[in-house]
Amino acid sequence: MDAFLASTVAVAIAEIGDKTQLLSLFLVARYASRLPIILGIFVATILNHALSALLGAWMAEVIPEAWLPWILAVSFVAIALWLLVPDKDDSEDSAFLGMGAFMATTVMFFLAEIGDKTQIATVVLAARYTETFWVIMGTTVGMLLANIPVIMAGKWLMDRLPLSTARIGASILFLILAVVTLWTALMSV
Repeated sequence: MDAFLASTVAVAIAEIGDKTQLLSLFLVARYASRLPIILGIFVATILNHALSALLGAWMAEVIPEAWLPWILAVSFVAIALWLLVPDKDDSEDSAFLGMGAFMATTVMFFLAEIGDKTQIATVVLAARYTETFWVIMGTTVGMLLANIPVIMAGKWLMDRLPLSTARIGASILFLILAVVTLWTALMSV
């Protein structure tokens, strides 16, 4: 359950103000129906984060066990610092928009997540926790927790959300994960 909870909280907080959250806002403005957008986010996230988590789990198997906590801690710190940099909205008109709300959302979200903070976080979380399935579920739930309110409340919510506070909170969470990872490694020696 630790893998699920840590993954859910980490991604939900990290996603606030992220480009995929801005993409949610863009898609809601473009399409009237919200359910296909939510389902598209779900499918894209499951696919993207499953591939990411499998990569992280594989890395945990091939990297020497003594190195793993140090690599993970550095990765968590790098994500913490990266989270302090605001994303920009780069969701200009796309050829995918003609596919309808579900397909456009699925394709655009999957592509937007490639190399994104939450995808990298998924790789690192899957390397940290052995429960890959729960990391995938947690990161997916975290993605939905961050994006569904944007889809439902749209611009009203985005105008009132303190993005800088959310970025700092997510950054602190990843720093805590780094410390816990190192502490656990040092205590097991």
